[in-house]
Amino acid sequence: MSKRLITALLLAVIVASTAWAQNMPGRDEILIASSLLAESPTPAAGKQTTLALFMEPQGDWHGYWKQPGDVGLASRLTWHLPEGVSVGEPVYPVPDTLLIDGLMNHVYEHPYAVLVPLQIADDLPAGQPLPIRLDMQYLACRYDACVPERATLEALLTVGDGRHNPALSSVFARWRQALPKPLGSRARFTLDEGIMRVSIPLPATLQIENPHLFSATPGVLDNAAEQRVQRTDDHLIIETRPGKQVPEAFEALLSLGNGLGLDVQVARNASPSTNTLIVTLVALGGATLGGLLLNLMPCVFPILSLKALSVARANSSDGAVRREALAYTGGVVVVCVLLGALLLALRAGGSQLGWAFQLQDPRVILMLLLLTTAIALNLAGLFELSSVDVGNGLVRREGSAGAFWTGALAAFVATPCTGPFMAAALGAALVLPAAAGMLVFAGLGVGIALPFLLLGFVPALRQRLPKPGPWMETLRRILAVPMFLTALALLWVLGQQVSANALVVVVGCTLLLGLGLWASGLRQRTLKSRSWMPATLAALLALGIGLTQDNSPSTQTSAPDHQPFDEARLATLRQSGNAVFVYFTADWCVTCKVNEQVAIDRPETQRAFEENNVVVMRGDWTRGDAAITAFLEQHGRSGVPLYLWYAAHSSSAEVLPQILGPGLLSERAYQ
Repeated sequence: MSKRLITALLLAVIVASTAWAQNMPGRDEILIASSLLAESPTPAAGKQTTLALFMEPQGDWHGYWKQPGDVGLASRLTWHLPEGVSVGEPVYPVPDTLLIDGLMNHVYEHPYAVLVPLQIADDLPAGQPLPIRLDMQYLACRYDACVPERATLEALLTVGDGRHNPALSSVFARWRQALPKPLGSRARFTLDEGIMRVSIPLPATLQIENPHLFSATPGVLDNAAEQRVQRTDDHLIIETRPGKQVPEAFEALLSLGNGLGLDVQVARNASPSTNTLIVTLVALGGATLGGLLLNLMPCVFPILSLKALSVARANSSDGAVRREALAYTGGVVVVCVLLGALLLALRAGGSQLGWAFQLQDPRVILMLLLLTTAIALNLAGLFELSSVDVGNGLVRREGSAGAFWTGALAAFVATPCTGPFMAAALGAALVLPAAAGMLVFAGLGVGIALPFLLLGFVPALRQRLPKPGPWMETLRRILAVPMFLTALALLWVLGQQVSANALVVVVGCTLLLGLGLWASGLRQRTLKSRSWMPATLAALLALGIGLTQDNSPSTQTSAPDHQPFDEARLATLRQSGNAVFVYFTADWCVTCKVNEQVAIDRPETQRAFEENNVVVMRGDWTRGDAAITAFLEQHGRSGVPLYLWYAAHSSSAEVLPQILGPGLLSERAYQ
């Protein structure tokens, strides 16, 4: 007899057995006790709270996961809610497996809680009672019997301040720990001669015990089939038999043992597409053009200008200038390729990172801050000894070596943000084959180096450079200003990532470096020996003190009317029919901050949002976030900014331009 027929007969018996079950010995006893608890008895208007459906199987009885397996039934929940209140999708904890007579069950044999988000409309007055009622039908089973049960659960809430019930805080925290966590990287599967092979990105250092893959989509897996597990580098490989209906993508849950689990998005591992070459070429063009625009960044333009001025001052031969241009390009491309290779390698290991990931580490920002400050002080004339400041000394050296390190520095400081044309290109680089992705990163480097490359190979452009003269020293002092502004911006970015005490220490380290550079400049001008010693000691002390500081993040809050990004909350808002504006930003992204001042935070936009009930959701990517990185990847992006507009009752998002006009958002709000 087939497994499908067994299941059908069993369900028929369950439905027909309700009257018989009433006569079972001890039928008055509840087999799975249930209760409805609210995390906050006084949820705030316009906010979200959480309900917990707490289930307690008695004795040998068990309940079922949302996808029960070969037999059983998922709970049927019917909510009765007051106007202005809505619920989201219930979230289940990690289930257990129970194999009975060759049939696999996905069950809970111990007390468990299903968490349900509850959204309160923003126009409900304080003090309004919110009666919540849940009619529930569920199945209680053990090895020899199944009994359908019903329950009606009620909770009376009141619109208030949103404070949590202190008596339940630790309980809800424990229930949340039992929920599966999202795995940002997508898993891939292949089908070959009746074997499904699922490859899940999982760091080799992560300890797991008796892993098992549950499909949340019915019919995808042969639930009772053996699952053979092996680890290859940073991937977990599961081989099993497929079910009768295997889609191109499905949702799954990977149990890691000890009650821990990961929600996994699994997609078919498609064969190489004939369009890969076209996609690669388009991404390469976008990366090159985007890299060219990065030269207008305030921290890159002075470096490029200095190198151009050195060419004007030197009157070098055409061959020498071409060699410098190639060396500069080499430095830019090497840094871009190395950053791209490191990014791809970390992502392959399961890390959820995107472009400019290095600026999500406060230690990198500290080193870049000290280097930028040293360059700015050199441009301002505080010191001249090239050996004092490694970065600036390499930049100001003549010849190919100086050009190479100039390019390397320019590439490193040009990567905080993605810009026009560049965002989609780098997003494509992360999903293309590794070789094609590296080509895109190299194209980004060529775009950054293109102005100096043209200067080296087009004599007509060099002839347009002004003749050397005293004005060059004046321009050099002027170029110190954007470098000081860059240092100030880096200090502000660091202030968003670390505590106030750590920020004070960093300011002290920067002043210490400046003092050392000043002392070295004095010794240099008086022709004293070892003039580099004060700056070297100051730099070592500044780095040593700064790198040992506590890098724990500072407490950040969203703007009062901007909700923090949450994908489940976003789904709930879309179901409720609200228009939603979602934007992703980072404190080190210049484009993001300009857009916020010009378009998002302006009074006209805020007024339009309020009048049309537009909900604003903000994703902060300053220190990285796996959920945000995965969401960006779903929209073909590798970094910020990203702006999405969900019109009321719309089934899809409109991707807005990366450069927002002043009236763009208010126009969308009034449509």
